[in-house]
Amino acid sequence: MYAMGESSSNEVHPSEIILARWTERFVAWLIDFVLVSIGLVILFVLLSIPFWMFYAGENVDDQHRGGLQSYHYLISSLVFFLYWTYFESTTGQSLGKKVMNLKTTNLDGTVAQGKKVALAAFGKAFLLPFDVILGWIFTNDRRQRIFNRASNTIVIKIKTESKSIDGNIKYVKD
Repeated sequence: MYAMGESSSNEVHPSEIILARWTERFVAWLIDFVLVSIGLVILFVLLSIPFWMFYAGENVDDQHRGGLQSYHYLISSLVFFLYWTYFESTTGQSLGKKVMNLKTTNLDGTVAQGKKVALAAFGKAFLLPFDVILGWIFTNDRRQRIFNRASNTIVIKIKTESKSIDGNIKYVKD
């Protein structure tokens, strides 16, 4: 087999894209989750200091705490959404994906546009269990979650930097 872009004559061979395994993707997600969660804890502690000082010594009822918990989920999901959208639309890699040598790309292996990445990030940030489970149930040969399928993005394993010459791509599962 020829290396990317090489051939014995003028014929062009398909480029190979190595699809990331579900376990590699999970580890990358877990790294992102831990790092962003640490940042969120610090953020929530800093934002809570004025409330602790104002309500010092007072009992806060359970209904008030429940309202704060729902805001916590929304704020956390929004931060995760913005984190993944920013990193994966600029370089294709979040910090977890950099560690795991993975990248979110278009189907041809190029860095995905912001709108596509935002759609994939929405599923990961707000609806991950449904996104993954439905992705496994309705799996295809590109290992896409539902929101990856909707955004025409894939997660690949980075071996070497290469470009697709003719758009004729062969998908390989690692």
